[in-house]
This record gives sequence, C-alpha cells and structure tokens, in this order.
Amino acid sequence: MKIFDSEMKIMELIWKNEPVSAKELSLLALEEIGWNKNTTYTVIKKLIDKGCVRREEPGFMCSSLITKGEIQKSEARGLLDRFFSGSKKALFSALLEDEDLSETELAELRAMIDRR
Repeated sequence: MKIFDSEMKIMELIWKNEPVSAKELSLLALEEIGWNKNTTYTVIKKLIDKGCVRREEPGFMCSSLITKGEIQKSEARGLLDRFFSGSKKALFSALLEDEDLSETELAELRAMIDRR
C-alpha cells in the first residue's frame, strides 16, 4: 500500500488523537500543517478509500485501520525493492556509508542482527 506524504500527515494526527472527528482533524491540520478544511477532508476520503481509516457516525469519527508500523514496513519494502533490487545488504551499506554511528548505536544494530 502506498501512502503519500499528505496522507501520512493526516494518519499521524489520527494516531495521536483517535478516535477523532473530521471536524477536529481539520482544525488540527489547520493548526499544525496550515491546511484548509477541504484539503483535509479530501485526504481523509482518500484514506478511507484505501482502507486505512474507518469513518463512523455520529460525528464523522475517524479511527485508524492500519498501524504506523505496518506503513513503515510497507514503505521500507518499497524502498528496498525500488532502489536496491531487494538487497538489504545494499540498503544498509548505503545507509552506513556516510553515517557516523556511536559505539552504542553500533552495538544496538549488532544486537538486532544477532536476534535474527
């Protein structure tokens, strides 16, 4: 599932505030993103159509149907496939090549790999 940046912004607001009314979401989006009500409602509709958000009455209450972790995994898989031909080694090499990591961060990464 592809989630666009605009949709991710609304998902973040939903996760922080759910269940949340579309009206409240539009006010939050105005305050935090600078969007008008129509833009927010359009993005909410797209998320509903994609099966990411459930709308319930009364009050056009919005709740997530997908977790942030699920989106992160899907987006990471897309990045891996699109730019690195599915090679996790190539992805990690690209990420680590110019990155200065502390000993603590390196130890945490090694521990994650060892747990696999």
